[in-house]
Amino acid sequence: MTRTLLLLSTIAALAGLPLAAQETAGEAPAAETDAPQVGNIGGGLDLGEDVTDSPNAGGAPRQAGTYIKETFQDWSLQCLEVPEGEDVCQMYQLLKDANGASVAEVSIFKLIDGGQVEAGGTFVVPLETLLTQKLTIAVDSGQARRYDYSFCSQIGCFARVGLTAEDIRRFKAGAKATITLVPALAPDQRVAVTMSLSGFTAAYDAASAVRQ
Repeated sequence: MTRTLLLLSTIAALAGLPLAAQETAGEAPAAETDAPQVGNIGGGLDLGEDVTDSPNAGGAPRQAGTYIKETFQDWSLQCLEVPEGEDVCQMYQLLKDANGASVAEVSIFKLIDGGQVEAGGTFVVPLETLLTQKLTIAVDSGQARRYDYSFCSQIGCFARVGLTAEDIRRFKAGAKATITLVPALAPDQRVAVTMSLSGFTAAYDAASAVRQ
């Protein structure tokens, strides 16, 4: 596992916000696949190290060396300052419900020599999520896929997923993806939020490519 991949995983951990899911009706998972786990949250990066200032697009507040380099419609290019080399950047989107409440967040980065896995994705959901029911992703009206959760921390529970070339093709061609999770306190309910795919291709092309 390379240091660059650890840095990208650290960005995902730093980006976590308090999440509060709202219960909504949704469809049951349509299909399941075993997805490779990528990244390793909590690597060897020392975030207390002094870093030089970098431009902060849009004036967004900076979090421990992270900044938004550029925005592509509904996706942000979120970067981490690396004093000894080039900054590493990944795609980022905060997912909200119809009332504007933060429900989940997603970050995606490209992989080099990842085999059938072209990109890695990290989804962060509320702590009150029923982990045994897994995370479901469906692009437009296409077949859904389910992914295991990896672990939970103070900011939420993480699903680290491997995205194939076909997954990325669907994202690029689609209008939206529906992310579905199950609340632990209401296991008969589904929480579904929309992940916009507007700007996905441009943001993906601008994201850093790292070795797994």
